[in-house]
Order: sequence, then structure tokens, then C-alpha cells
Amino acid sequence: MTEKINTPSSDDGSGDKRSASPTKVGDVTVTGKEAPGGAVADNGNIIDDGLQRGLKSRHLQMIAFGGVVGASIWYGTGTAVAYSGPLGALISFLIVGVDVFFVMQSLGEMATLFPVQGAFIELAGRFVDPAVGFSLGWNYWYTWVTNIAIDYNNISLILGFWSTPIPSYGWILLFWALFQATSLLGVVVYGEMEFWLSVWKLFTVVGGFLVAILVNTGAIGGEYIGFRYWRDPGAIANGINGFGKTFVLAALYYSGTEMLAMTAAESKNPKKDLPNAIKQTFWRILIIFIGLVFFAGVIVPSDSPDLLTASSKTALSPWTIALVNAGWGGAGNLLNVVMITAQFSSVNSAIYVASRSLVALAHQGRAPRFFAKTSQNGVPVRAIVFSNTLGLIALLNIAASPAKVFGYLISISGAATFIAWAFIGITHLRMRKAWVLQGYNVEDLPYKALFYPYGTWFVVLLNLFLVFISGYSVFIGGFAAVDFVFDYIVIAIFVLLLLFWKIFKRTKFVPLAEVDLVTGRREYLASDSIASEGESEKTARTPWYIVVKRWLTG
Repeated sequence: MTEKINTPSSDDGSGDKRSASPTKVGDVTVTGKEAPGGAVADNGNIIDDGLQRGLKSRHLQMIAFGGVVGASIWYGTGTAVAYSGPLGALISFLIVGVDVFFVMQSLGEMATLFPVQGAFIELAGRFVDPAVGFSLGWNYWYTWVTNIAIDYNNISLILGFWSTPIPSYGWILLFWALFQATSLLGVVVYGEMEFWLSVWKLFTVVGGFLVAILVNTGAIGGEYIGFRYWRDPGAIANGINGFGKTFVLAALYYSGTEMLAMTAAESKNPKKDLPNAIKQTFWRILIIFIGLVFFAGVIVPSDSPDLLTASSKTALSPWTIALVNAGWGGAGNLLNVVMITAQFSSVNSAIYVASRSLVALAHQGRAPRFFAKTSQNGVPVRAIVFSNTLGLIALLNIAASPAKVFGYLISISGAATFIAWAFIGITHLRMRKAWVLQGYNVEDLPYKALFYPYGTWFVVLLNLFLVFISGYSVFIGGFAAVDFVFDYIVIAIFVLLLLFWKIFKRTKFVPLAEVDLVTGRREYLASDSIASEGESEKTARTPWYIVVKRWLTG
């Protein structure tokens, strides 16, 4: 049998798709049968395709930041420095940062025009091939299930600093139950929690910058360090092997920036809010990651035995190491408090993206329909419980050290992220070509990607290259079968899933002339409140402290 792309308006039967009549719901005009028909949650927000449109602009602008900048970044910056040296780590994070910039440009153009469930997962099946949508969707879902497991593993790693009678698996189970409860409270509660936790996290990062400056200059500890560690043991470590590992690590930490596209289906006004969130969130994340990697490289040497690597049984953050070396033996306690509070938002975000990816797959008939069911208020309870439960693979650290499990999970998540980013670029190229071929004007797009098509081609080629080089280290210094499996199994799974769905459903590559550019589109009519809000933001003279506040918190 041949798969029929299952969209809300696929059985419309109309000859000309562009003639679908619009229906206005609040500030959003939806086309054809996609109109929610007046369905609203208890709080008055629209229920659209089963999900609640309850996220405001300030929520969107902090959600991706909170999900990306997790507790593990305080360890992971040290891992990056240990793998490739301070300069090597900085170069790797800069290159992947440029990659993410163009990924977000592609996503901004697609998700603003089509703020649908699943975002690029659904659009890949529509613009490229349904088999690609199936494989990419499952690839992205287990990427975030892996991220859930990474976060739980990090909790046991962080709390392992303190001597407690509770074993590592006990901490994992305890926090699993806590996050399970908070993730079921609904998207509005989730948005508020993410906003305030992310604001706190932003202040802790700025505090980390200041502490690093004080340690490096000798204000704390009394010894000037400068760029001593760039000379000895050196600016670059482990050559191409180190770069390969650090590229994967950088991809892991930047992954989640693209989750903004997933929030479009639950945004109150995606046309206005999503582009602003994409622009501001990317620069926040880039500055923070580059800053953390840079400062980690100037406060600890890359050969410090206390940094987290695959061979570590216990590990410390670069900031803890630096403060202890400066004479403050209790620094680890402060860093642990910072990292545990940072963990709250990153786990919630991982559960959010994993569950919404599964809902989108089920909605399209590419996962059991059981997971498409949402509550009366638009909470995908079944998808949330299932995805979070699978995050308990973090319990593997009972058999292996948390650091070893951390390394395995990084390999899986990093490679899966490269695949997702590459196909975001491919999907964008197909959408833009179909848009022009079918007679639409590029100037009518609500958001246009910068440097198209060069930036999009950069995304495709770089990520296909990185997904293969990411496991380069397995061939250096003797072949390790287990490491090879964890480095490259993601590629095998992606190809097998694609072939399975293509053969089982006999899907076909979608011709550009037949690409559906109508289903899921939203035409926006600005309300008086939105217009007045926009006018107030464009006042002639805005005080500097207001500008800073908007940049920090949206």
C-alpha cells in the first residue's frame, strides 16, 4: 500500500488547494479543516490540533535558552578543553555555532509559515518524502529521550560530589518522579517555570564569567594566570581526534536551539514571536557557550585529571577546580547548588520536546495513534509518560561509571543532532524551490532566511561531514567495537527506519509541483493589542536599562 500523507485537510477533495477558506480564531487564521472550531482550554487559550496555544513571546525567548544551557555545561566545558585544548574547544564551538545560526535561519522561514505539530519533522515528510519524515521524526524523538537520560545521569554525577546514603540510581528515580509531575501541569505552567528558571540560570552564567575573571586575574587566589594554560600544556590537544570529539560535544550542547520550531504549534502568535525568539535566543546561547568555553580554558589546564572524560570515575567542574586551587575548598558545594537548579529547566525542556515529537509522529500516522491523544487542556499525557520513562536508561550508570555513560549518550545524541540539522537544510531547500515553482512570491514569506541558499547548503554539507567524522576517534590507537557501535549506530538506525517505511508504505519522493504548501499555513491578523504592543516597542528613545532587560528576558 502507498502511504497517504495524513494531514488535517488531506481528505478535503478540493481541486485547488489554494482556495481553502480561512477561519479566524483569535489572532490566528487557519485554513480549511484545521480550524479548531472554537475548542478552548479551561484558561481560555485555543486548542489547535489537540495542543494548547498558550506560550507567550517571553516564554519562547527563554525556553530554548533554558533547555540548551543545562547543568552539564559546567562539566562539559571542561570536557571540551580536555579533549581538544582551550583553543581547539573554542574553534569547535564557534564552527558549530555558525552551523546552528544557519539551521535557525532555515527553521525560522519554515516554522513561521507553517507553525504545525512536529515542525520540521512533519514538513520533511511533506516536502521531501514521507519515509524521511518517519525516519527523521523517530531520530529526533530518541535524540531527546537520550537527552533526558543525559540529564538524569548528570544529576547522579552532580550529587555524587556529596557523600550521601542514597545511591546514584536513587537520585535518578527521585528526580524522575519529580519531573514527571511537573511536566504534566500543562504548557502554560511549563512556560512560566522555564521563563523564571532560565532567568535565574542566565544570572548564574554571568556570575560564572565574573568568577573566572577574578580567578584568572588573581583577585581570587592572589595568583595571575592569564593565558598560561594556552602555552603549557598547550592551546590544542589530541589533534583531529580531539576536534572530532569536541564537535560532537558542541552539537550536543547546541542541540535544542532548534526546539523553538517545536513550540510554534503552542505559540499564541508564532508569526510575531517566533522570529524574535530565534534571533535573540541564538545570540544569547552563542555568547554564553563561547564565553563558558573560553573562561574554562583560561582557569584550568587541559590535562587536569579532575576534568570529566570517559575514563573519569568522578569529576569536577572547571570552576570548582579553579576555586579549589585558589584556596576555597568548599567551592564544589556552591557549584553543585547552581548546577542542580539549572537541571530543573533542562530536564523539563527535554521531556517537552520528546513528547511533542512523539505526538507529531502519532498525529501523522507514523507512531501508534495511542500517543496522539491529549487531555482536555491540550496536555499529551501518554507521550510525556512514555518518553520520560525511557529516560531511565540513565540507570545504565549502575553497571558503568556515570562518566562512561555520559560519553556513550553524547555519541548517540550528537550524531542524531547532526542528522536532524542536515535534513532541516534539505527540507528548507525543497520548500523554497516548491514555493517559487508553484507561483508564490518569496517576498510574501513572513520570515526569510539570511544568505539563502548558501547558508542552507552550508548546513547540509557541514552536518553530513560532521556525522561521519564524529566517530573518527574509534579508528585511532586500536579499534574499539563498543565505541564504534555508539559512534555510528545512529546512522544505521536512520537508514533502516527510512528503508522500512519506504518499503512498507511504498512512499515516493514528492515532486516539487505536488508539494503541499497550504496545509498548516497560518495567515495572521494583528489585533489592536498586538499592534499597540509593537508600537510601544518602537519608541524613538528607549532607556538603556530597558534595552538590556529585553535582551536578557525577552
